[in-house]
Amino acid sequence: MDLVMRPRRLRTCDSLRRMVRETRVSPDSLVYPLFLVEGQNIREPIPSLEGQWRYSPDRVCEEIGACMEAGVRRVLLFGIPAQKDACGSSAWASDGVVQQGIRAIKAAYPECYVITDVCMCEYTDHGHCGILCGHAVDNDKTLEVLAKTALSHVQAGADMVAPSDMMDGRVAAIRAVLDENGFETVPIMSYSAKYASAFYGPFRDAAGSAPAFGDRRGYQMDPHNRKEALKECALDVQEGADILMVKPALSYLDIIRECADAFDLPMAAYSVSGEYAMIKAAGKAGLTDEYRVMCESALSVYRAGADILITYFAKELAQAMKKGDLG
Repeated sequence: MDLVMRPRRLRTCDSLRRMVRETRVSPDSLVYPLFLVEGQNIREPIPSLEGQWRYSPDRVCEEIGACMEAGVRRVLLFGIPAQKDACGSSAWASDGVVQQGIRAIKAAYPECYVITDVCMCEYTDHGHCGILCGHAVDNDKTLEVLAKTALSHVQAGADMVAPSDMMDGRVAAIRAVLDENGFETVPIMSYSAKYASAFYGPFRDAAGSAPAFGDRRGYQMDPHNRKEALKECALDVQEGADILMVKPALSYLDIIRECADAFDLPMAAYSVSGEYAMIKAAGKAGLTDEYRVMCESALSVYRAGADILITYFAKELAQAMKKGDLG
């Protein structure tokens, strides 16, 4: 046939395919979530997240060392306190579990970039993401405790804070408190478009953060909504967010693309616990090639427009990137 355009010409060998790839990725874009549990000498497996562990602050550096060796130099910390109360007061305690973990990591690995999740659900005895008024979360009262928590993390040495609560105005509240206390240069990565998703189940088991009653649809976003994500991101930009985030990732690739196109800030995506658990389970059952599905699903998130990927596969993906299997 007399064909002038033959797209297959650029697919003829591996070297050429790598040269003309449109989407390129780096281990520098990866963030690894870590769970800190109060106590000593604890390294316990998380049954709902095969291959993931909870660490006490005195042992978390074992995992930090493994991350650094794999090429992952950025972590996102979640805390599981020994005691919980109605207002989640251990969240901002100077000797809280996350604060202890930050100090331990920074003492042993000062080059590790530490991001902290800022939310109340792991710390409250009711499991909701803020201060209750009856059975509803009081938005404005919650802002004060979120800001105190973020400040305590930064005072302990956190490099960045990431509010995940979905309260209106929380970025502005945190920015104001950080600035007032001389932390003008500490960035905020906001969970801007966080959907009320069914994919969070394994995380809630890992963090002990399931609501004692009701659900979180009164503050997390309705999965039916697309334009609302753009509104949430725009508000976070106005309030001083430095990085925007969409969560979950795989079921919201369209949202990642639209938000990445609409805003000039870096775009993060969180490949959540349910996504990880599904890939692990399907691979273990022999239904899929776990490694290839891991790579392909991560690539889809980057192709959709994410600059930063928060994932439980961070160490494995870093190695895949180094081998050239992902970018």
